[in-house]
Amino acid sequence: MLNTGNQQVDVGYGRAGRYVKQPAGYRAFLPAPLPPDPPLLADHELMSLLAVAERSLGRLDGATGVLPNPDLFVAMYVRKEALLSSQIEGTQASLVDVLEYEADPSHWANSGGVLEVVNHIAAMDLGLNRLQEFPLSLRLIREIHERLMQGVRGSEREPGEFRRSQNWIGPGGCMLADATHVPPPVHEMHEALHNLELFLHREPELPLLLKCGLVHSQFESIHPFLDGNGRIGRLLITFMLCHAQALSRPLLYLSYYFKRHRQEYYARLQMVREQGDWESWIKFFLRSVIEVSEQAASTAKQITNMQVEHRQMVQTQFRTPSALRLLDHLYHQPVVSIHGAAAALDVKFPTARRIVQGMEGLGLLREITGKQHYRLFAYGPYLDLLREGTDPEPPVAAA
Repeated sequence: MLNTGNQQVDVGYGRAGRYVKQPAGYRAFLPAPLPPDPPLLADHELMSLLAVAERSLGRLDGATGVLPNPDLFVAMYVRKEALLSSQIEGTQASLVDVLEYEADPSHWANSGGVLEVVNHIAAMDLGLNRLQEFPLSLRLIREIHERLMQGVRGSEREPGEFRRSQNWIGPGGCMLADATHVPPPVHEMHEALHNLELFLHREPELPLLLKCGLVHSQFESIHPFLDGNGRIGRLLITFMLCHAQALSRPLLYLSYYFKRHRQEYYARLQMVREQGDWESWIKFFLRSVIEVSEQAASTAKQITNMQVEHRQMVQTQFRTPSALRLLDHLYHQPVVSIHGAAAALDVKFPTARRIVQGMEGLGLLREITGKQHYRLFAYGPYLDLLREGTDPEPPVAAA
């Protein structure tokens, strides 16, 4: 499956697939079945990156094990990955927007972008739960896609169904003849998906991270849905890692790296199709795993230290155990109203207000709405650790 010798690999036309002219005049890309032929060239750089990526992933998985409540930490990282993956596709929502919506959805007049992120979280949860009972399959991918697209932009474009017509990728308003990438026509798409499913269930000798990189690229080339392909393709990475137990929890948010290096991300995928250059894409993919794993492990350590410090502050300030319970609640829901705090703690409103105001005085909470009513408070120090890279980019003006 890997070329570990010194022989040269021709990474030219046809290795990843071929372009075929269609009756309407445009050229569509027909991906070759995985694994690549000739096999991946496992040169010194690729193997070194793979070794570092595997170690970094292992440290990340271990770092969460020392957290007092790792599931609360994971819940925030799932939100972050969902947000970043949606932003790559143009969603104009921030992490605070998502948390405000979760704290009080009734006061959101225009929540379309936020709902895309909320759907992404639900799709990831659905996939991880279903993978405990079923293998990763085309059927499961369709089910996840249906949940992802439910009631949001693109929901009219056959959610949960593989496309029945030709789609394409390119600048806004471009036609097939000018597209950057034209995926395989419908019949060839089904054949490519069948081959991809076969690859998912075999090749145990291939290192898992290499397999994840190959599958993500292949899925993006096939582009089997009319909308939501990028988000599903990035979810597949998480599903493969968790299903193989390389990660005990979904903590690898590669969309952070892909968003920061968006142009290179798209260019590397295109180089696979046009030049058969799997190696450059895989090296880019491994670098993303290394950087994101190390950053997430560092953040987990900072949060552990912060929890200790803030628990001491709260214990010193308050005599009621409810304050510590609210602090724990904030790691799962870092934006809260006083009514929400009262419900979470099962205390009366005046008690919750006193605790919230006391934590505001300690600098742990800050009011973020500027309103007199329906006020929301954010756990600022925690959010500051997680918000890096999550602000939406300004929309590009139409030409």
